[in-house]
Amino acid sequence: MVENKFFPEIHGNFGFGCMRLPMQDKEVDHEQFNKMIDAFIASGLNYFDTAHGYIDGKSETAIAKCLSARYDRSQFLLTNKLTEPYFNKQEDIRPFFENQLKWCGVDYFDFYLMHAQNKDNYKKFQACKAYETAFELKKEGKIKHVGLSFHDKAEVLDMILTDHPEVEVVQIQFNYVDYEDASVESRKVYEVCEKHNKPVIVMEPVKGGSLVNLPEEADKVFRDLGDKSNASYAIRFAASFPSMTMVLSGMSNMEQMEDNLSFMKDFEPLTEAEMGAVARVTGIFKNLNLIPCTSCRYCVEENHCPKNIRIPDMFSAMNAHEAFHDWNSGMYYDLVSGSDNGKASDCIKCGKCEKVCPQHLPIRDLLDKVAGTFEKKH
Repeated sequence: MVENKFFPEIHGNFGFGCMRLPMQDKEVDHEQFNKMIDAFIASGLNYFDTAHGYIDGKSETAIAKCLSARYDRSQFLLTNKLTEPYFNKQEDIRPFFENQLKWCGVDYFDFYLMHAQNKDNYKKFQACKAYETAFELKKEGKIKHVGLSFHDKAEVLDMILTDHPEVEVVQIQFNYVDYEDASVESRKVYEVCEKHNKPVIVMEPVKGGSLVNLPEEADKVFRDLGDKSNASYAIRFAASFPSMTMVLSGMSNMEQMEDNLSFMKDFEPLTEAEMGAVARVTGIFKNLNLIPCTSCRYCVEENHCPKNIRIPDMFSAMNAHEAFHDWNSGMYYDLVSGSDNGKASDCIKCGKCEKVCPQHLPIRDLLDKVAGTFEKKH
């Protein structure tokens, strides 16, 4: 296993992201989560990542039951985050933080991140002295390291790190498709981290699964190269950069866990031939008209959509229709827009979803396209 050159307490450079846990009837499948945790820790790894908004708070309570209650605190590292909807003034932060400790069943967090920072919510974090409060909690031993997670342009991150040079780590969206993307700016954001000498944690290395379930032409590029999984190329691409301390993967079943461990337990950077294949796949992706949604579900959780439109699922159906010409995508659209859920055409253009979208997608316009594709057939 590779030694973590930035944080020696982290084993290796691969973390378990707990936003997409195995589910059963809208609840976390604790039995399967237990098995995944056991496999992860047995492999020698120890880093877990959560936030209160993940699975409507069920990620934290599942961690309490499946991780904190079953393992000694010295056997795992746990990251949590301060998210904008859960505080309105500085006095709100400590009670929320203390609740997070209880929800997770721990008495300290190894890492605590100012969550999903962008130019808009950063103003609130500043006004409420969120960074200062986190560093006070660090002095009290309730946090080991303070950092931030980031979803905006590189110039905004440069401003934040200039304001707060005390930040110890930055979590960014980074994958081969977004590397040169003008809206995500993965490369430029990474370069800002290097400029400020900040270790980097990677989120969305497989772009919400988009880089696993590839279109046929792209899939063939990797199949011609060998028998490694599509996930292995995406995750190892992200981990191959020198300032990366950790790559997170949001694994939702044991099969994904076993696959990820097979190439990250003893990590090796991409070879020149593999880098060439990644470049070809990136080119294929750029020629497809796909919606760059990562299915983080921020837009639909915490009651953001008043019409209960399952936005990520609709975008998934649209992408299946565009990239794979999937005959079943229409049936899937009917399923996600049925029962108590809204159709794409039910959107009232309130814009709540766009305010919380880490990808800054024009969701209202995209829903018009989805409606035009699927609802015209009815």
